[in-house]
Amino acid sequence: MLRIEDDERVRVVTLDRPEALNAFNEALYDATADALIDAAVDPGVAVVVLTGAGRAFSAGTDVVEMAARTTGGIENGRYGFPGFVDVLAAFPKPLVCAVNGLALGIGVTILGFADLALVSTGARLRCPFTDLAVAPEAASSVTFPMLLGRQRAIWMLCSSEWFSGAECVEMGLAWRLCEPDALMPETMAAARVLAGKPIASLVASKRTIVAGHRDAVAAARERENAAFAELLGAPASLEAFAALAARRDPDFAAVDAAHPVDCAEMEALRRR
Repeated sequence: MLRIEDDERVRVVTLDRPEALNAFNEALYDATADALIDAAVDPGVAVVVLTGAGRAFSAGTDVVEMAARTTGGIENGRYGFPGFVDVLAAFPKPLVCAVNGLALGIGVTILGFADLALVSTGARLRCPFTDLAVAPEAASSVTFPMLLGRQRAIWMLCSSEWFSGAECVEMGLAWRLCEPDALMPETMAAARVLAGKPIASLVASKRTIVAGHRDAVAAARERENAAFAELLGAPASLEAFAALAARRDPDFAAVDAAHPVDCAEMEALRRR
């Protein structure tokens, strides 16, 4: 499920659920959160590299578990998704992501917490939130506009379109584009440069860089969690998962016609 290797002062954490495209179930969320906490408190670790085994970086949250959650059939892990994002937001040392292949959902939004992200030319990334009738997650509603600008963030978070590694670098979501065979060598070369610096300086530098938007990240997560709780299990979400199981296109137009969105605030403006 998770491989952990040390290369001098660089700890490489590899998501290792290739049969599920490294999708995060509750167990993987817990294991990865523990691995990051262990690396944070280990005085011999200066930098963490996160990557995936096989042809995927991560296919996001396990949709089988997500669908089961709408019926209350899943037991939460010790951290789960919220606790994992807590750890990402608080992680004090440089976090370097090497996006080796397919990335969806949290496999993409995690890059908002990466201090460096390198991406393979063979990688394909997608935020399928609107296709699942839910909302952005992991503070991406604030980290993506900061990294990409508002319009590119809107398109990436709301279109459910696929993006190439090259497009992600051009937009500012990732730092460097690498050929597949060069991804880990280039990632490790960058990580070793950072790992050669004093940990106290790395930690203080990261703290000063991210301190200015910590409050915005926390506020965004509260808004996102509220939106997700409202949307998951609602009619559009049920239709999305039913369509996914049946391998058909969802009929969101019918759902929207039967369950129109409350626009009372705009109606109030009309009456002024």
